[in-house]
Amino acid sequence: MTPLLLPKASVPTPKRTHGPAGPPSPRMMPQGPGSKKRSRRHQRFMERRALLEQRGLLRPRRRLGTQGPLGGHSNVTPRGWKVSKLGLSVSPSTSPDSTVGRCSRTSVGNTITGIQPCLPRPNKYVAIDCEMVGTGPRGRQSELARCSIVSYDGDVIYDKYVLPLLPIVDFRTRWSGITRRHMESAIQFRAAQEEILKILKDKIVVGHAIHNDFQALKYFHPKERTRDTSRIPLLNQRAGLPPGTNASLKSLARHLLQKKIQVGCKGHSSVEDARTAMELYRLVEVPWEAELARSQPPRPPSPTDPITDSHQYMDDQYWPQDLMAGTL
Repeated sequence: MTPLLLPKASVPTPKRTHGPAGPPSPRMMPQGPGSKKRSRRHQRFMERRALLEQRGLLRPRRRLGTQGPLGGHSNVTPRGWKVSKLGLSVSPSTSPDSTVGRCSRTSVGNTITGIQPCLPRPNKYVAIDCEMVGTGPRGRQSELARCSIVSYDGDVIYDKYVLPLLPIVDFRTRWSGITRRHMESAIQFRAAQEEILKILKDKIVVGHAIHNDFQALKYFHPKERTRDTSRIPLLNQRAGLPPGTNASLKSLARHLLQKKIQVGCKGHSSVEDARTAMELYRLVEVPWEAELARSQPPRPPSPTDPITDSHQYMDDQYWPQDLMAGTL
């Protein structure tokens, strides 16, 4: 009797959950003892990043296909900014503390040359100018008699007359504008110095021949946070002056800003000079900061600097306790 032959059972082939180029199925991923721990840590990382971005303490990540604003001059005022004394500034509805950085691109013709480093917030900039009088033998020693500080937009932050440590021999009124009457309301040098240094702390300070101002204040500001308009070759280039020329503030203002300063015999105005220095700096701010970024070594990240975007700030040692409570 011939035995009956049964057909072989076909083994079902598992279906692919993804295409040939798709990611592997979760079941196919290796499951090690540390995978769950890494997943929890990544989740905490993303939650912390989202919270810092929401509070304006961390710059949102740039997505593919997006571009920053193009450099160069434009007649269109960006949203959230207004035209002020010296140019563009943050509108009152937009707090300066919520403005993390100002990134830009430079272009030549139709070719984008690259993304420039993000610039600090406008409230990180101040401009300073000091007026001095003569003390000591024959009045040859210069001492502080007036100090003026203005903001990025040219608003006056500080403007006071200062009583020198030594008796005044020469008021130098023709240049300083200081008279005996101004000294009646002047404050002591030590008090003024303390007030001024509090303003300059952690700021990028702009000035013209600014080493003279710091010398009068008996103070040394960090070099990487100092912008001296008498030592910016781009300004001389735009004014048509030789690169090595130490052009005066008055000359640069006349060539580049079409304004006259330091005229007459009543002396200089330190407020006007500080504003002019800030205007000159803002003319070349983007290319000059890019040049400084290329020439200076990278600064190590600081957890107190909200401009710096670093993954290490997600570590527990940098995470504030008041932000952790009730959020994670």
